[in-house]
Amino acid sequence: MRQDEPLRRELSGVDATAVVIGAIVGVGIFFTPSRVALLAGDSQLALLTWGIGGLIAVLGALTFAELGALVPRAGGQYELLRDAYGSATGFVYVICNATATQAGAIGVIALVCVDNLAVAVTGGVLDPWPTLGCAIAMTTGVALANAAGVRWGARIQNLTVVAKLATLLAVAMVALFAAPQSTDPVSASAVAQAGQALNPIAAIAAALVPTLFTFGGWQQVLWMGGEVKNPERNLPISILAGVAVVVAVYLLVNWAYLALLGHAGVATSETLAADAVAVVFGDPGRRAIAIAVSISALGVLNAQLLTGPRLLFALARDGRLWPLLGRVHATRGTPIPAIALLAIMAILLLSIAGEDGVDRLLTGVVLVDGVFFALTGLASLALARRMPHADRPVRMPGFPLVPLLFGLSEIAVVVGAWLDPEVRGAAAIGAAWIAAALILYFAGFNKPRRASPQAPPDPAGSDAPPD
Repeated sequence: MRQDEPLRRELSGVDATAVVIGAIVGVGIFFTPSRVALLAGDSQLALLTWGIGGLIAVLGALTFAELGALVPRAGGQYELLRDAYGSATGFVYVICNATATQAGAIGVIALVCVDNLAVAVTGGVLDPWPTLGCAIAMTTGVALANAAGVRWGARIQNLTVVAKLATLLAVAMVALFAAPQSTDPVSASAVAQAGQALNPIAAIAAALVPTLFTFGGWQQVLWMGGEVKNPERNLPISILAGVAVVVAVYLLVNWAYLALLGHAGVATSETLAADAVAVVFGDPGRRAIAIAVSISALGVLNAQLLTGPRLLFALARDGRLWPLLGRVHATRGTPIPAIALLAIMAILLLSIAGEDGVDRLLTGVVLVDGVFFALTGLASLALARRMPHADRPVRMPGFPLVPLLFGLSEIAVVVGAWLDPEVRGAAAIGAAWIAAALILYFAGFNKPRRASPQAPPDPAGSDAPPD
């Protein structure tokens, strides 16, 4: 490995679009609509909620498309936060993301993948220890594939994206051509026992929280900016195209769930996609959905290990993390130490905390992740004020209203998540994680350790926020 070896621009616009779609479409769309339907209260409000969530996602796509062209380098989101709010903000984001948000997500997603594969093959789940061993082996295998070359990671991403989109479209086709004339009745009292009655505005506001979390993930392509060909063009197009595809597919599949099960059936289902397909195809349909969920989980797992290490790489290249993490393999062209560290952290978290512990950790840092997402959306406003004459390769329509609306929407999601007692109860974990990252920052990384040979010039120049 060489310290000064640059990342290779090997990803096409199609590859970048697959990263966007694959990072958004995880396992949530197979389950989350149940929670949304329960909170919304009826079918019309549930679909309206998904429509509003899609509109906010489009606002985010417009915002991040412009930002992606502004920093078309590895770990671009880190640079945006650093330049807009100061180096401490960027540092805390990367550390919290790598050690909790992504490491925890990798562990949980690997377990989901293994569990669904077991259901598809055997009809039941494995015992805890074999499940843990298979999850660790799967994480290790995907990490090795991404270490072998960015094209390997891109191939896995492209194939899984095609598979998961085909699955969701197949569910829609089942609803379109084979939906029963009337759904099995689920009593209104059963729905009422599972949730609480809210007025329409409050219902939509509450339902938007899980909706927007299901739409999140397109920012991860910004982390790959150093490996995308012609990034000033391909990054914005990939974000806009990817989000547009996801919005259309999500609206279609939610209509399909409601057509197959009815509102009450969707709201009370614990295995939504399987229940919907089983209306027509029975147990074989359930097993097919289990395979689909496992493929989708594999795609998200790959997306985390494809994109996440680039944030650690960018922080190290900026001189604010151990130099080893900024190294690139001379022949593979991948940041192997950063990939290895993220995979090891995920395996350690899963092995030590277990699934329940990792779930609680993710619940605790969900507010942290939401705050940074909102800050990134608002970064264009901060940078426009501090650098009014900076060259912007792409200017999206609606500035500054679009990023302002998106940022405010994401802040509202954070507030909505805080109102959830489960999230609020675990928020101390997120606060502790931020405090630990700040201690690490001021203990040794508040000043760059060296001048990185590949670090891009600070676009803010002498106006950059003080450390």
